[in-house]
Amino acid sequence: MKMHEPKKVKVGGNTFYIWPFSAFKATNISGDLMAFLLPLVGAIAPFLGGGGTGGGADSLLDVNLDQAAPAITGAFNSVSGDRVEAMLKKLLIVHKNITVDVPDEDDPAALDEDLANEIFCGEPQDMFILAFEVIRFNYNGFFSKLGARFGGVTEKLLAMVDSLKTTEPST
Repeated sequence: MKMHEPKKVKVGGNTFYIWPFSAFKATNISGDLMAFLLPLVGAIAPFLGGGGTGGGADSLLDVNLDQAAPAITGAFNSVSGDRVEAMLKKLLIVHKNITVDVPDEDDPAALDEDLANEIFCGEPQDMFILAFEVIRFNYNGFFSKLGARFGGVTEKLLAMVDSLKTTEPST
């Protein structure tokens, strides 16, 4: 059964097991997720892949910030820190859908707020990467449908997240 098959991912030197959301939880979260992500993706889409006024940058790092800044600022104006925190909590801890290998423990521990604070302290980008993996696992059709709307942006985003996962954490 799909509900009993976790996805194993390694992020920032930690091994996580992502369990799927139930169908109704996934449906509930999808509304918030779309409202959260679409403005951000839409803001940067014209500046990637040669499809717009941003000079056809091949990666987010190549985007002409002077040209993209108004669009990015506009998108981020709709996203408060409280909203980002709430979305991350919903994806990572509220539904108790993630466990993590903990040193000196035989079984993985459920990711809760205290454990997340310990794991991601000083490495909050890893929390975003894990959230992205939760989205990718639970909404496998999301990126293909988004890709049809925004061209190569989603492929570049997927490749960027994969490259961040394989990068060794700084010490």
